[in-house]
Amino acid sequence: MKHFKSLSLGAALLALPTMALAQDAPAPSFDEIGPYIMTTLLFCMAGFLVFFMAAGFAMLEGGLVRSKNVTMQMTKNIALFSIAAIMYWLVGFNTMYPGDFNGFFAIGGQTVLDAVGVSAEDAALDYASVGSDFFFQLVFVAATASIVSGAVAERIKLWPFLAFVVVLTGFMYPISGSWQWGGGWLSEAGFSDFAGSTVVHSVGGWAALAGAIVLGPRLGKYAKDGKVTPLPGSNLALATLGTFILWLGWFGFNGGSQLAMGTVGDVSDVSRIFANTNMAAAAGAVTALILTNVLYKKPDLTMILNGALAGLVSITASPLDPTLFGALWIGAVGGVIVVLSIPMLDKFKIDDVVGAIPVHLFAGIWGTIAVVFYQDGASLMTQLTGIAAYGIFTFFASLILWYILKATIGIRVSEEDEITGLDTTELGMEAYPEFSKG
Repeated sequence: MKHFKSLSLGAALLALPTMALAQDAPAPSFDEIGPYIMTTLLFCMAGFLVFFMAAGFAMLEGGLVRSKNVTMQMTKNIALFSIAAIMYWLVGFNTMYPGDFNGFFAIGGQTVLDAVGVSAEDAALDYASVGSDFFFQLVFVAATASIVSGAVAERIKLWPFLAFVVVLTGFMYPISGSWQWGGGWLSEAGFSDFAGSTVVHSVGGWAALAGAIVLGPRLGKYAKDGKVTPLPGSNLALATLGTFILWLGWFGFNGGSQLAMGTVGDVSDVSRIFANTNMAAAAGAVTALILTNVLYKKPDLTMILNGALAGLVSITASPLDPTLFGALWIGAVGGVIVVLSIPMLDKFKIDDVVGAIPVHLFAGIWGTIAVVFYQDGASLMTQLTGIAAYGIFTFFASLILWYILKATIGIRVSEEDEITGLDTTELGMEAYPEFSKG
């Protein structure tokens, strides 16, 4: 016992200099640590929800393509998310958030996480953990690539598509994203896009439009006399499930974009965003339900599903500022856009298998314009400038890349393979093998 006491006394004497230093630099208070912990938690939870949107896109696309192409869509979706994760770590995150730069272009390096067990004294308590921020931003870029996947389905080869995803997720999306969310020139100009109607959704839509143009329509879709032949999807139950999953994930998409959960005001704003997000989706679905019944004498489920998604895209640029009624009519306009623009694309013989271009591009443009109705200080001219900047950069960069891939390795399967189905010809594996075996 005496020996233990002497050791304790010696340890205390040795600790005296350290105790003095601790007094000179007091540990961070809970007021400093609390916001860091809560914002990190917000990013993790919202990131989980947005990650689950990958399943939503896969189910939606799997349901809207024909049964002979379902395995291909599943393969593309899991592969594109995985490629996005690697590319965003390798160059994307630090390209999108480069810190001080010229406001237009900067290629970043690899993302480095906080040290294991980082102490409060060593952590950057002004924001959130690097890992949570990186993960939350990563799931957004994967959503962008998923938009392209659905539009170019049923006739594109696997490897050229994945090559496009490498460039889109590693360079194109992060470069243009830095203009707004990385403190670039559009942010300085006053452009506003809260959660990405333009930064995420229209970027995916522009890339999809370029791909659909270069690929051309599916065989049998458009007759020489201009008649459009419907090519129904394989499983509308699966497509409906995918839509509900996307609807759920959107709460993380928009709510997490508050980017803070350290005060009563922040938490209240997140709940306000949830309510507005839900209202816009519901209004888009109901509008598509009514409008298709008026135009076609019967409701169209695929249009209703896309109406809900268009409502979600429409509110994404400004989910915080509107009232619930504001969210309702903004989402309703998104539903109208989808119902009217899908037939318009058919007139131009632009074959978009899942309706990704109307939902993400056209409704994304609308949502970005709608910011001016409820956000103080928002300028219509500035919003249009941002829309044009993202459109010009993404569309033409994508068009060039698609043409390069077409000229080098080819991007479209043969007519015989397209008729047979990409599951067997590209992958040798069918999603519904019992159908073909009788």
